[in-house]
Amino acid sequence: MNPGLNSPRASADGADFSSREFPMTADDFSFIQRLARERTGIELGEHKREMIYSRIVRRIRALQLATFRDYCHYLQQNAASELTPFINAITTNLTAFFREPHHFEFLTRTALPEIRKRNAGSRRIRIWSAGCSTGEEPYSIAMTLQQHLGNERWDARVLATDLDTNVLDHGRAGIYTRDRVAGLDDDIVKKHFLVSRGKRSDDDRYQIKEPLRELIRFNQLNLLEDWPMKGPFDVIFCRNVVIYFSKETQRTLFDRYADILAPDGYLFIGHSESLHGVSKRFQPIGRTIYRRTG
Repeated sequence: MNPGLNSPRASADGADFSSREFPMTADDFSFIQRLARERTGIELGEHKREMIYSRIVRRIRALQLATFRDYCHYLQQNAASELTPFINAITTNLTAFFREPHHFEFLTRTALPEIRKRNAGSRRIRIWSAGCSTGEEPYSIAMTLQQHLGNERWDARVLATDLDTNVLDHGRAGIYTRDRVAGLDDDIVKKHFLVSRGKRSDDDRYQIKEPLRELIRFNQLNLLEDWPMKGPFDVIFCRNVVIYFSKETQRTLFDRYADILAPDGYLFIGHSESLHGVSKRFQPIGRTIYRRTG
């Protein structure tokens, strides 16, 4: 890695980060931008400078360093051990159970019935949650699958992947606080969670029951690198992920999604995302819902 660390320069947005407790120069931020882009595809614009400062400061304190320049040099010299904590620090993990409910309504009413008919011979269903964060999305998918299939015997699995190892550990454990399940119907909580009561309601813990957890495999995956799975997938959820990528990276990624989706497979993206001008291999069939056509 070549950070190109020279003399301090003022930030492009006028903010002065050089006089803070842990000084960060424009060159330091440029190094972080380049490393994030090269290793994750994430584009960190100038408007992300404050966020990145607050997140990387935690690593600087943990490593007992003095400046962002020290941290950049540390990253260069200890890339094998520090790259994962660095990636964990810069990634954003905002999620919720059944977020964007129209996706799960479509999955229940349209996608799953069509997939069951199409896969009647193999009785196999594969769904990928790409950018699964702390697990709420893949567990919501698994709940929907379980509800739809009932007692029918199908080989149904959900692959949950993310770049951040911390959120993957959270997802595997399947333990959530009261505020994370507050919006769920009581019958869903009773069916899918084991509740451990604390001294206060805020201390309650809700753990996903084993039958649901068995439907999901959590794996670390960098979307820009080689994918070990072969597919085909019937459905891919990739929501609020590509907003951090350049258009060129988006084109490459959606082309790879089309390759690994089954013919007529479904792709769900985030509410602020679009395939317009990015890919011609999908047909829009609903609000941020697409079907593979090529």
